[in-house]
Amino acid sequence: MTHASEALRDLDPLGLRTDAPLLDAYLRAIEEPRHPFTIPGHKGRTDRFGGFVAGDVPLYGGLDAPKLTGGVLRSAEDRAARLWGADVARFSVGGSTHGNQALALAVGSPGDMVVVSRTLHRSLFLGLVLAGLEPAWVRPTVDSATGLPREVAPSAVADALERHPDARAVLLGDPSYVGTTSDLRAIADLAHARGIPLVVDAAWGAHFGFHPAVPAHALSLGADALVTSVHKMLAGYSQAALVLALTDRIDAGRLDRAFDATHTTSPAGAILASIDASRALLEREGEALLGQALALVARARARLCEIDGLAVVDLPRSDPLRLVLLLAGTGASGLDVERDLLADGVALEMADRDLLVPVVTLGDDDASVNALVTSVERSIRRRSGHPRPVAPAAAWSIEPRTVRPPRDAFFAPRERVPVATAVGRVAAELVAPYPPGIPVLAPGEEVSDAALDVLLRARDDGVRIAYAADPTLATLEVLA
Repeated sequence: MTHASEALRDLDPLGLRTDAPLLDAYLRAIEEPRHPFTIPGHKGRTDRFGGFVAGDVPLYGGLDAPKLTGGVLRSAEDRAARLWGADVARFSVGGSTHGNQALALAVGSPGDMVVVSRTLHRSLFLGLVLAGLEPAWVRPTVDSATGLPREVAPSAVADALERHPDARAVLLGDPSYVGTTSDLRAIADLAHARGIPLVVDAAWGAHFGFHPAVPAHALSLGADALVTSVHKMLAGYSQAALVLALTDRIDAGRLDRAFDATHTTSPAGAILASIDASRALLEREGEALLGQALALVARARARLCEIDGLAVVDLPRSDPLRLVLLLAGTGASGLDVERDLLADGVALEMADRDLLVPVVTLGDDDASVNALVTSVERSIRRRSGHPRPVAPAAAWSIEPRTVRPPRDAFFAPRERVPVATAVGRVAAELVAPYPPGIPVLAPGEEVSDAALDVLLRARDDGVRIAYAADPTLATLEVLA
């Protein structure tokens, strides 16, 4: 075996290249001698610029000819469309952020109303700004015992559609950040009865539909489009995402134009190849790999449930792969526990005062999950104290009041005022505890006592306040 062949075996240990045209093109680009007179400017010269440029192969003039005459991207996207039962698939190197914004541009025109779940990510809100859409908010129900979001009830969507019969689409975030799901089939029926599409931000649900124990994916339940992050729960590079759509209620040409308008014209070949490889892996071995991951989570749950006062949340209609740990009963602060875990080399997706959310994926094994559980056990023994009441997270507890359309507010003159004087003013900026990055305040919304209270409490608890011009919240930007 040649040295090059050994290297390629290391790059493709599962032998996916025969099932994945973009991955095959990427590996060939690395294997074959090349003398590119195209971008990127480093020309792959690790001898001159260092190893950080290794593997950076472009789509144009890398995975395919500069004029894309090889058709490898289209072939890979067609395979993804078939796997998810979509009419259209597009590979994004801009994450679900890009996909959400492209779909917002595809479903309405400036001034149109859309029904939107308040579990939306910041990226979808900014999609409303880009497209000039106006939101009619629907909030999830909140579980009284845990303070966590449950489903967006079909009745809430029905009420919003009754209030706004001219709405052009329903936009939901599903699954939620903590893995809860809604009755998408019922919500799709409500939307379709009015001739409008249901669009789902399924950033955390790329694995849905590929094991009988996890929920079905949104398209199979009647949604017209979904966005999902291949890099979150599958094996894609960071920024890898998929947009999948049916074209009965979404215009394919307009979606393509919206996608291209907000996507880079120099997509990274490695990211695209990782989407194709993840699709091939999911198609070939998804059920077996998900079964292994589910078994890991089940064993972790069993051990974590033995920790005094720790609640391992198991809400109805939830993703069984999602671990959500409620610390209120232990008396420990999640932020203190997070610091202990980081010292042990264990990083969490989310930690606030009451919650820990570690993400277990296809990349985990017994050793990694055991390290997580052991570190949590040790930290809670060290940090435990008096149990406290559960406080609902700020992201799901605020009822927004939109005063100005998001796009108008985004571009309007603004001023910065002391936060104590901001109540009753109209927010000019988006403010969100992060994670999960779900807005508590957004441009065009009235600044309420309740919103400021939960934001200041989150700040004082040590949660990062994201996207605000002043993350200390001493001041707030409002409309002038």
